[in-house]
Amino acid sequence: MTARQSRSVARLAAVQALYQMEVSSIGVEHVIREFTEHRFDRDLEGGAGDASEGEGMTLASADEAFFADLVRGVVSQQAKVDAAIAKRLAENWRLERLDATVRAILRAGAFELANRPDVPTEVAIDEYVEVAKSFFEGTEPGFVNGALDAVARDVRPGA
Repeated sequence: MTARQSRSVARLAAVQALYQMEVSSIGVEHVIREFTEHRFDRDLEGGAGDASEGEGMTLASADEAFFADLVRGVVSQQAKVDAAIAKRLAENWRLERLDATVRAILRAGAFELANRPDVPTEVAIDEYVEVAKSFFEGTEPGFVNGALDAVARDVRPGA
């Protein structure tokens, strides 16, 4: 698996972790530890990617440091991240009105755009649109694309 694919898996896992934290109110270090110990498959002899698990993409090859950076970063800068997203929502929309999964995708994407200049703008946006497509078949991926594009213009000069 390439480094880019490992980061793609890390982004998907970060969105799942942020969603889990929101719906269950567990803490950031607990969720990172849970993913590291239980979801990022360490037992490669035990059949990583076993089809009976029903997993489409194993989290075995995730860039775990990148995953932890995204999750910790979103949590530590959540007010700033949320403000960057809210600024770009339609006039009468509040972030709380969005689906929790969409909120998690936008938070991870906005954090990455604002804090990871090593990741090209187009790559970050495309990656989170792909994450949205893995959860939604409707208008949500287009919404994520538009929202993150607008956030990128605010947080990245020349984007």
